Amino acid sequence: MSTEKEPFEVVYEKHFSNIYNFIYGQILHRERAEDLVSDIFIKAMTHYETFDPSRASVRTWLTNIARNALIDEYRKSGIRMHQSLDDEETNFTEPSYEDEYQVFKDEEKKAVYHLLSLLSPSERELAGMIYFQNMKNGEIAEVLGINAKAVSERHRRLLAKCRQLAEKAGLTDM
Repeated sequence: MSTEKEPFEVVYEKHFSNIYNFIYGQILHRERAEDLVSDIFIKAMTHYETFDPSRASVRTWLTNIARNALIDEYRKSGIRMHQSLDDEETNFTEPSYEDEYQVFKDEEKKAVYHLLSLLSPSERELAGMIYFQNMKNGEIAEVLGINAKAVSERHRRLLAKCRQLAEKAGLTDM
C-alpha cells in the first residue's frame, strides 16, 4: 500500500464511477444516487487532509464514507440495512423515468435491476463491492469489519440466493 497521497482531483477521477455504481446499485434511483455521491465526495474532499494512506487504501476509505452515507440514508428512510441473507422480504422499487428508460431498453440490464431490487440493502452492498467496485475479499472485510473467510461465505450465500431469485422470476434464460 502506497503511503503517498494523490491530489484529490486524481482520487475523484479514479474513483467516481466506482462509488457512483456502488451507490446506484444500493438505492436503484439515479437522482438520489447522484445527490448522495455528490455529498460523499464533498465530505471526502473536506476530510482528505486527514486521510492516512498507510492505514487504508483510498478505495477502502471512500467506500467507508459511502457506506456510512448509505446507512444514514437508510436510517432516514426507515430501511433496515442489515437483514438476513435468508430474509424473503422483497422490495422491488420502480425506477425513475430516466432510470426506466436507460435500464429497461436493455433486457439484460432490466434483469439485473430486477434481481438487485429483490435483495436486501446489505446484500446489495456486498454485491456492489464485489461486482461494481471489483473489491477483493480482504478489502471488503476491512470495510465490513469481518474476516475474509466470512466475506467469502456471504458471497457464496448471495450467489445461491441470486440463482434462486432468478429462477423464481424466470430470469434464467439470459
